[in-house]
Amino acid sequence: MTVGTHARRVRTHVTGAASAAVRPVLESPRRPARVLAVFPVGVYLEIRTELEPSVIAVVTGAATRLPNAVLLTGALPRVTMGDEAFVGDGSVDLGGLSLRARRWWDPAPPLGEVDPAALPPPSALAGRGTPGLAGNDAVELLAASCASGWLLGAVTAAERLVGLGPGLTPSGDDVLAGLLVTLRHLGRATGTARALDLAGWLAATVTFDARTRTTPISATLLHCAARGESCPEVIAALRGLAGRQPLEPALRRLCGLGHTSGADLAQGVAIGLETVRALSGPAARGGRG
Repeated sequence: MTVGTHARRVRTHVTGAASAAVRPVLESPRRPARVLAVFPVGVYLEIRTELEPSVIAVVTGAATRLPNAVLLTGALPRVTMGDEAFVGDGSVDLGGLSLRARRWWDPAPPLGEVDPAALPPPSALAGRGTPGLAGNDAVELLAASCASGWLLGAVTAAERLVGLGPGLTPSGDDVLAGLLVTLRHLGRATGTARALDLAGWLAATVTFDARTRTTPISATLLHCAARGESCPEVIAALRGLAGRQPLEPALRRLCGLGHTSGADLAQGVAIGLETVRALSGPAARGGRG
């Protein structure tokens, strides 16, 4: 007698390292997710939740370690767009793989105190590739408004930039992400209260309806940036600007990301750097926060 049976899927249990930014989502009750995008070195999962990040990147060591990433030491499972997955109760279940984070890294490590007078000029980031929105009026308005402390102009420009440009992470979002992370880190490191206040207003502006105005992946990265969380390449560039490590190698690695993402992020970092320098005069500085 022939018995027809379906082959039972064997689940492989592995461990990895994850960004602390995804810990609340991983440790929340188990929820369904769907495969949003598949690449040779990573898979993006969109979780049905109101928590952020709502998109988690499951990546190998060859991928950029995004602030919403879970790092897999082995190979990626075979999955396709739209496949079901589950996230929560401490693990990511993807295909035949069950991944549990055992180690965590900080996607927003503090810089420590920095003398604002020691910061290099924004020209230190010039000539590092061509940003996707080079010469765009909204970017120019954003830069001028931030440096002068004109809140209305900065918020208006930011609203225009959310979702602007093609790709999984549009150029406008990358510029805003670079700016937000820089304002958070250099503002705190230099004790520039006005830069931190500006970061708060811009963060509220770009995350308010990001899910409806840009891609799910980019919306999640904007939420991360609003908290000062970013990939190691951006953090290394900020450490270089703060004199904590060599600047040139860090900028080369940053600007090598993606087609224009690195240059776009660097453009945002440059705007943030100029803003902190401009707002950090003795009359402008408040307490460290």
